[in-house]
Amino acid sequence: MTLKGAVRTINKLLGKHRPQTFSSSWIFEHSQPVYNFIRLNFRTELGTVDWDAVTPLLTRRYQKRWKRYRVKRLEPYEDKEELDKVLDKYRNKLYTIITPLNVEDGQISEVIIVALVRLAQRGNTLALTELVTLLIFKIEDWVDKRWQVRKWKGRNYDLEEKIKACVRCYKYTGTFIGYLFKTLEYSGRGIRPIQAWSLDKTVGDDGATMIDFVMQDTDTGEVKLFGK
Repeated sequence: MTLKGAVRTINKLLGKHRPQTFSSSWIFEHSQPVYNFIRLNFRTELGTVDWDAVTPLLTRRYQKRWKRYRVKRLEPYEDKEELDKVLDKYRNKLYTIITPLNVEDGQISEVIIVALVRLAQRGNTLALTELVTLLIFKIEDWVDKRWQVRKWKGRNYDLEEKIKACVRCYKYTGTFIGYLFKTLEYSGRGIRPIQAWSLDKTVGDDGATMIDFVMQDTDTGEVKLFGK
């Protein structure tokens, strides 16, 4: 059996039975050979069954029906060895997260990111920190090139919070990168773009600069730019 054959069998079973949702238990119930093939041949760096290697290959309409097993909520912890198992495996491919060169790089990037997401969801704070760092670089590249998320420029703190929220909520709704991009696109529509001026800019014909009109409101303490 091959992965392609296993996926084809799962698609046929889903088409035949049409469940509203399905899980690894459902696959075991309807085809133990397929389940055992995946269980024995596709494992994560932590030794669990790597269903993330299977679900993206299913027919699109079935992907959102996948119900991932519940991960027991753990107290936040730091485990560098656990993180290194993922990073060491893909050390030479981390560049794909920021600047994928082709379709294959994009696929590898998604594998790395999802592996880190799953670690972070288990409670590994080091994995979350590493993921946020890598994705901030990715988003900065988007901000420079994609108008849909341009309003996020200069908002790194807010971006970190958005990334963490996406990590918490991600189950399986397509690629994580696509999920993150759409989240930033939709949530960014209400953001007012940051406008910046140099306080050394000349104002009027008398040589005055903008800094000459910066004053503090004695009642509120707010710093404002007052008119001449």
